[in-house]
Amino acid sequence: MSKEEIVKILVEQVVAMGFKIRLITLDAGFYTVDVLKFISQFKYIIAVPVGDVKVYEEFDGGYMTNSKRDKRDEQVKFRLLVYSKEEVRRNRKTLVYFARATNLDLPKKEVLKLYNKVRSPIETSYRNIKAFLPFTSSTKFVFRTLIFVLAVVFYSLYTVFKGEGGVQVTPSTLVF
Repeated sequence: MSKEEIVKILVEQVVAMGFKIRLITLDAGFYTVDVLKFISQFKYIIAVPVGDVKVYEEFDGGYMTNSKRDKRDEQVKFRLLVYSKEEVRRNRKTLVYFARATNLDLPKKEVLKLYNKVRSPIETSYRNIKAFLPFTSSTKFVFRTLIFVLAVVFYSLYTVFKGEGGVQVTPSTLVF
């Protein structure tokens, strides 16, 4: 399936359950022209690889995709936010740039704060699940899937018995 098909199916499933989508946040892996065209009908924030947009400075403004796969009139316009963080690498401070695409009409800091608020728990969950994964060098997809499912089950049991399993999700708090 294409990335656009994956996003469409997930959106259809959420809507079929009776939820209203207020915000879509996606990882950089979904930064494609087709996905952007589809999610433009919603409020969205999507991570963008800085190398793809080639903007290596603080930026907040209009941007158009530059996909070589799509014609010029098929490109997508959106608001691009580029920000930097200072990181220490090999005892040297360097600026690292990150980008977000959005159609939200909010100040740059608010958009970045909102994206981090939604994505941070997801990234933390993946990190915690991976902690339960045994290390394997197997290339067998079925085996790796089985190991991942077991890790999710063990992590879920761990959170239930630890007392963190009582999270309630209501339609008003669900963010896709």
